[in-house]
Amino acid sequence: MAAKLQPLKRTKKDLIATGVITALAVIGVGTVWATAPIRGSELTPADEPFIASTTLDAIPETLSEHWRATDTSTNHKPLITGGVISTADGNTIKTYTPDGALLWSYERDKELCSLSVGFDAAVATYKTGIGCGDVTAINANDGQYQATRSAISSDHVAPISSNDRIGVLGTERLELWRSDLVRTIEYGDVEAPQESGQQPHPECSITSAMTRKDLLAITEDCPDGSSYLRFMGTTPDDSRTPEITQDIEITDGRIVAIGQSVAAVYTNDPSPRIVSYNDDGELVGEQAVDEVEFPDPPFQSATADLPHHMSWFNGDSLVLFSPTQLNVRQSFNDALGTGIALNGSLLYPTAEGITVANWDTGEVQRTIPVDRAGYDGEVALGVVGQVIVEKRGSEIVALG
Repeated sequence: MAAKLQPLKRTKKDLIATGVITALAVIGVGTVWATAPIRGSELTPADEPFIASTTLDAIPETLSEHWRATDTSTNHKPLITGGVISTADGNTIKTYTPDGALLWSYERDKELCSLSVGFDAAVATYKTGIGCGDVTAINANDGQYQATRSAISSDHVAPISSNDRIGVLGTERLELWRSDLVRTIEYGDVEAPQESGQQPHPECSITSAMTRKDLLAITEDCPDGSSYLRFMGTTPDDSRTPEITQDIEITDGRIVAIGQSVAAVYTNDPSPRIVSYNDDGELVGEQAVDEVEFPDPPFQSATADLPHHMSWFNGDSLVLFSPTQLNVRQSFNDALGTGIALNGSLLYPTAEGITVANWDTGEVQRTIPVDRAGYDGEVALGVVGQVIVEKRGSEIVALG
């Protein structure tokens, strides 16, 4: 006959051990909660997803203000994706529908470093104990989390983006991410590299950068006094090991436009001019221009794409480039910032309002008056839904 099993008895030692384990678990969970990025943040999603309607396709005869909102982001132009517009109000991200209704908001108790839009999402970077490396992507149309990432980054960054990549640019390093925020490339002085020799020029300082499709172009100054324009791919085999395809020595240059295989650089040597190089390292364009002053790096160039031109606002003029070799095609000297394409014409901001011009000939057709109530600073245009949007300093103004 089998022996009768006796119930297990809990001893005093068992109870003590259980208490210790429970206490450690509580401490661990509390530590994770206390240090998690989600703490100190509040996401208020949309009541229901916003469905974008048709956009404006006819040039208005008149324009008047419909609504306005604060936008303290460092971006030079309105941030529009998915038929909505995202703004920064201090450390809070707010996204509005074309009629000015607040769709969703995201608030953090950390400093907002940069804000970009792409992949139908708003992508915000915040400063924590690891620099501007705490990143959150939120769906533009419904305010739901899309992706997050956290990694060591520079303390002072500017946004860098294209239709295919979003990232941040600092003087020490640059990195780009794809839509799920997985890093595709990092370049520069990487803190605590896993292997030596992965970064080709960690001693140099990045002065400007732009990206399009598979091309990343940077300019940088090195300790020996030399300066370079460098081309590399946006997706090397190992994101930690950039693959430079061209090193072009220049003098104190800044990138002002980029195509799929070419970059345009402003330089003062031997006189102010814009030079264009292709990804074979060949000089494909050169034109004298007026002298331009750039902000200290890192900065975001005031650029905008048109159907048949790349454009750049240099602080005094709006410059249009050919799309393939980035040769200067037109210059509008009365512009206040970058413009938009509408019904086959260029619309760009001027002191009197919004001017309509032929982007091929440079002929000005007419100006739509806009009352800016005394504001005379830089203005950049966007279009969302049935309204034209102006970025005026730290405000967004919708005109209809």
